[in-house]
Amino acid sequence: MNLEKFVAVSGFPGLFKLINTRSNGILISDPDTGKTRFVSVRQHQFTPLATVGIYTFDDTVELSKIFKTMQEQSSENPIIDIRKSSSEIRDYFLKILPEHDPDKVHISDIKKLIKWYEYLNARGLLEEKSSEEEKSSEEE
Repeated sequence: MNLEKFVAVSGFPGLFKLINTRSNGILISDPDTGKTRFVSVRQHQFTPLATVGIYTFDDTVELSKIFKTMQEQSSENPIIDIRKSSSEIRDYFLKILPEHDPDKVHISDIKKLIKWYEYLNARGLLEEKSSEEEKSSEEE
């Protein structure tokens, strides 16, 4: 699961594929439409998904590992609706990452993580690719 090419941009819903960086911003592509646009660093903040981690009592766990666990547990622990109560969302996430630090990981963080997972999973972007498939997609 390679999350290095995906970014969240403040002010825009969803996630975007990182195309290129410039000194004054980045070029992003919408996974649904394929439209490319420039986004300025002066107006927006960027969060590369590969840099996101969830606090545990000892360290942090990277997002790709959490997404993989969510995928593996999807049959016995289905994705929860983010409109459920805070305690139900926390209980769901305790099954995914029991050692997360509840003082540092807020319900809003868990909701955002679930939204990102659903967004990527619905588009088939969480599937593991073989090294040959990755090379061919990078060449395109």
